[in-house]
Amino acid sequence: MSYAVSGLMADSVGFVLRTAINGLSLRQQVIADNIANVDTPHFRARAVDFESALSAAIDRGSVTSAGQLTPAVEATETPVGANDNNVDLRKESIASIQTQFQYQIVGRAFSDRHSLMTTATASF
Repeated sequence: MSYAVSGLMADSVGFVLRTAINGLSLRQQVIADNIANVDTPHFRARAVDFESALSAAIDRGSVTSAGQLTPAVEATETPVGANDNNVDLRKESIASIQTQFQYQIVGRAFSDRHSLMTTATASF
């Protein structure tokens, strides 16, 4: 799920929330792909990192444009098994649960902020 840019969310906080929700969505897709390929010979698990780029943008004070950050999708360093596959089902399951919780938290922050901005705008 990807949230569209609206006038109420086109600022720095909105950018951070959109980037986080989109990065978490991509992470969940990659985890699902990893799990689906747990028995595929020679498959290499991948991981998504959007937090590093987002954190660097926040530190630079340049979190105003949605097109500036691209999540990094890279192969994991998990040891390779007998079938030359490195998917660790336990690790992927835990990552999936953690990502679901993070997505819920960011989604709630997004929704609460939108409600607050709508209420504040209606007051004027």
